[in-house]
Amino acid sequence: MTSNHLLQPDLVLGGSILHLTPQLLQSQGLKGLILDVDDTLVPISATSVSQELQQWIAQIRPVVSLWLVSNNLNWVRIRSIAESLDLPFMMGAAKPSRRKLRQAVEQMALPVEEVAMVGDRLFTDILAGNRLGMFTILVEPMENPGMHDRLFPVRSFEVWFSQALGACLTPSTENVTNLDKR
Repeated sequence: MTSNHLLQPDLVLGGSILHLTPQLLQSQGLKGLILDVDDTLVPISATSVSQELQQWIAQIRPVVSLWLVSNNLNWVRIRSIAESLDLPFMMGAAKPSRRKLRQAVEQMALPVEEVAMVGDRLFTDILAGNRLGMFTILVEPMENPGMHDRLFPVRSFEVWFSQALGACLTPSTENVTNLDKR
C-alpha cells in the first residue's frame, strides 16, 4: 500500500463527530466504531463531555458497538470521559500502532471491515486504521465553545503533507473512497 493510500481516509466528514449519523454508518455497512478521544470527542483541554456528545452517543449506540482508544496516558481523564459515556476504553495506544485497535475489534467480535476508526488526526488515527484494513473517518477537531480561533498546527501540517502525497481530503458525505478494502 502506498503512503498516500495509508493517509487517505475513506470518509472526510468536514465537521465534528457530531455530524456522523446512524444512516451514514448503516449505508457503509458499519457495525462498530473505534473512537479517538482527544480533539475527536472532546477538546484536549476538556475534562468532561458535552451534553451534545452524550446525545450523539445515545443516538449512535443502538446502531454500532463503540470503543474508545486513545494515545493519551492520563488515566484519570480518559477513564472519566469513558465512564461518563458508559464506554469501554484503552489508553496509551501509541497509534499508528495497530495493537490496541486490533484488541478493541476483537472485543467487539466483529470483522475488521465492519469497524471504522474515527479520529481527527491523519498520522495517528487514519494511518492506524488503514494499516489494519479498517474503514477510516476523518473528522474536524472538537472545539471548546469559547475558543473558536484555536490553531491545530500539527494537524494542519498533516493535512498539507498528506495532500502533497496525493490524498484527497475534500469533505464529503457522498464521496466515499477506498471501497476496495471491503
